[in-house]
Amino acid sequence: MADLDKFKRDWVRPFFFYGNNRLSLIGGALTSASALVLLGFWVVALFGHGGSNNPYLGIVVDLCLPGLFILGLVLIPVGIARRQGRLKAIGEVPSIYPKVDLDDPALRHGIDFVVAATLINFVIVGTATYRGVSYMDQPSFCGQTCHVMAPEWSAYHVASHSGVACTECHIAPGLTGFVHAKVNGTKQLLMVVAHSYPTPILAGDKVPPAATTCMNCHNPETSMGEKLVTETSYGDDEKNSQTSSLTLLHVGGRDALGKLSGIHGAHMGHIEYIATDSTHQTIPWVGKTNADGSVTEFVSTDQKGPVAGQKHVMDCIDCHNRAAHSFDTPEAALNKDMAIGSPSPSLPFVHKQGLALLKAEYKSQEEATAKIASGLEDYYRTQYPAVWSGQRPQIDQAAKTLATIYSTNVFPFMKVTWGTHPNNIGHNASPGCFRCHDGGHNAKGGASITNDCSVCHNLLVADEAHPKLLTDLGMQ
Repeated sequence: MADLDKFKRDWVRPFFFYGNNRLSLIGGALTSASALVLLGFWVVALFGHGGSNNPYLGIVVDLCLPGLFILGLVLIPVGIARRQGRLKAIGEVPSIYPKVDLDDPALRHGIDFVVAATLINFVIVGTATYRGVSYMDQPSFCGQTCHVMAPEWSAYHVASHSGVACTECHIAPGLTGFVHAKVNGTKQLLMVVAHSYPTPILAGDKVPPAATTCMNCHNPETSMGEKLVTETSYGDDEKNSQTSSLTLLHVGGRDALGKLSGIHGAHMGHIEYIATDSTHQTIPWVGKTNADGSVTEFVSTDQKGPVAGQKHVMDCIDCHNRAAHSFDTPEAALNKDMAIGSPSPSLPFVHKQGLALLKAEYKSQEEATAKIASGLEDYYRTQYPAVWSGQRPQIDQAAKTLATIYSTNVFPFMKVTWGTHPNNIGHNASPGCFRCHDGGHNAKGGASITNDCSVCHNLLVADEAHPKLLTDLGMQ
């Protein structure tokens, strides 16, 4: 009992006496408010509603709130030390500290201040935390807050997954994915602050396997049957001659009887490969596990010596590598925009001149915008004066469209240019399918990975001006 009285006299009474100052009271309010918010997040997470797939929540729960809690704790003794020093300086340190009495107006005022400030801070901190986490979970935070993400942000809007949050594809579910995302995010933040980030930024092996992300929404075993793809192209002649191509893709999958067919069906088995570059464009070795458990190894004829490197299990992302961030080639982008009217095909040689302007080298997007406009204007003013005077609005619009094509695909400050991010679907603009299906990946027994075009598609129409098939299908 004597020890308890001594503790109250020597510690509790001085603490409350010196602690009754504004700085210490603010510290107490911050500590209690952040503790309540932190406790609330822990309770929510305990019942499975904590957004375990959101790495930014960890920034708040594991860094910001504990930091605010510690700041409050630090302010308490700082305030006590300041008041004690001030009272000593003027000789007003009491020989006997007053008892802790709730009837004491000064003590009661301090407690009232802490309670009121705690409630206010709880509302402010809790609301700010919720809004902060909600904002950081949006694609705009990933794409616009960090300027180095400008290429990916631009490509995100024109891809088929523009309505899907970044975290759905870039973060694997569960604790491992959560921790990995936070560690990787911290590294990236430090690189941006130190200006040591790579240019261009390549995803490489940083994207989680499709089984943990893509397959939450997609089922590759669903039979997709056939898919008709039409492409419109324009020539480099004066009239920008329009042609069309139709391709029937055998997407396939697994039908109701369990039979595998088409592109998806051919790649559903256990296939491994070794790539010698970070973007997986050069693949010298492929291994396919057969039904009996044996493995057939295919080695590229270009490979000299044994193949060394990490084996990767093939999944959706190896072909659908630009599903969420789609970059165009200058030809594809220009053809698509001309098909909808700008640049207008009525402008002579606009396809040829447009490609030349798009493929030219510029130091910045601003320079590209200026030089594309001036280049197109100079061409028509000098080569086609009648067109220049009669179709000025179409020329101005064409220049704007070309500048937009450039600015959404080329980012000089990040060293992103045409072809920096190849699309592995198809094989026209980049190796794509031909990384393996080139006819040069052979097994010891003589078999090769097929490069028979008809296995994946049939070319129904190839660059025809007015294909009858389009008319028959009611598409022209």
